[in-house]
Amino acid sequence: MSTVFFIDDEYDMRLANEQTFALADLEAEFFEDAESALIAMQTSLPLVVISDIRLPGITGQQLLNTLQKQDPDLPVILITGHGDISMAVESIQTGAYDFIEKPFSSDRLIEITRKAIEKRQLTLENRALKKALKSKDTLGPRIIGDTPSIVTLKQMIARVADSHADILLFGETGTGKELVARCLHEQSQRSDSNFVAVNCGAVPENLIESELYGHEKGAFTGADSQRIGKFEFAQGGTLFLDEIESMPMQAQVRLLRVLQERSLERVGSNKAIDLDIRIIAATKVDLKEMPNFRQDLYYRLNMVTLDLPPLRHRKEDIAQLFHHFLLVAASRYGKAAPALPAHSLQALLSHDWPGNVRELRNAAERFILLGSLSDLNEPENAVNGGLSLSQQVDAFEKTLIEQALSLNNGSIKDTMQSLTLPRKTLYDKMQKHAIEKQRFKAD
Repeated sequence: MSTVFFIDDEYDMRLANEQTFALADLEAEFFEDAESALIAMQTSLPLVVISDIRLPGITGQQLLNTLQKQDPDLPVILITGHGDISMAVESIQTGAYDFIEKPFSSDRLIEITRKAIEKRQLTLENRALKKALKSKDTLGPRIIGDTPSIVTLKQMIARVADSHADILLFGETGTGKELVARCLHEQSQRSDSNFVAVNCGAVPENLIESELYGHEKGAFTGADSQRIGKFEFAQGGTLFLDEIESMPMQAQVRLLRVLQERSLERVGSNKAIDLDIRIIAATKVDLKEMPNFRQDLYYRLNMVTLDLPPLRHRKEDIAQLFHHFLLVAASRYGKAAPALPAHSLQALLSHDWPGNVRELRNAAERFILLGSLSDLNEPENAVNGGLSLSQQVDAFEKTLIEQALSLNNGSIKDTMQSLTLPRKTLYDKMQKHAIEKQRFKAD
């Protein structure tokens, strides 16, 4: 499929611009009338349509009206003579992307066309993302990245997700421990039941047992009614205990007993309630080295441990992650995702990311809202983020291709269109980066 449909009834005009687009490495298809172009569009739409206003049969303005009904976001550029300026201005008010007045330079034509292509690509990406976000069956990749540590993490999740084993997650703040916990829950047979998250460091010590196990009416001053605790609310599902290292010692004693017996008693009750839940605990410190954390509880939780790498150890994933967060933020705020300039990519790769993936996500949201990354505190000695120029270029190129394949459910034709690449070039780049289209196809 061609990137551009060019419509003009003058043979010399078509021939001259065929050379112009070829030199600019843009695929274009040429038509002498709007009717033949519309027939070609029944199979697939180009990224941009360029049409002379004055055509035999269907005019350029009538073509614009027809295409507006099919897809109001399809960029249509009109070619006008001097006497058609007022008509072209009116067409822009009714939806045309831009117009070019004859005679025009080839540089001017290519400049406007490239801007229109970029706008169209962003529109298609945002559409695909919105569709995925609205469909509960197409959640998209929950854990993004292809570095060895992330591939290993994904493999471990696939192996243990549907087991009954309790799991300990270890990783710095912001590495995505709750995301991994939710992923484990959603890939298990417990996915139809509740996923309940508790931040152990945010619950006051005098309330933690009531919060976790519930209480009966009158169990203590202020207990005016019965309360169901987090453990009981997670019945049949998954309980995620974040910052487990912050749990008070006395609460650790009771937690150990509940984990061993798989039953609990509400505060103020003597009746045991059997539990069918999975426990996923998370910590940012080495629990074995903590004097205030019970070793027997650590070994009870540590049936399976998953390590989450910090972002500074997986910099090859940064561009892909940022692009994903950019599209999510654009959809959330109802804005078009702007193209990421080369210097902004350099800033992303140079930054040390002490806040990890959470900090990167916030940077993407600010980029959508403010249009810059000027708030990043780049280390003075960070020049290339540990990657050579060729590695940075390869990482970014691979990221863009994989993102396009993901958004297009593995369709090569749609990916060619969104990336404005000839089929052979796309296949060559996929082979170079060892990208398999099958893993991007929807189930």
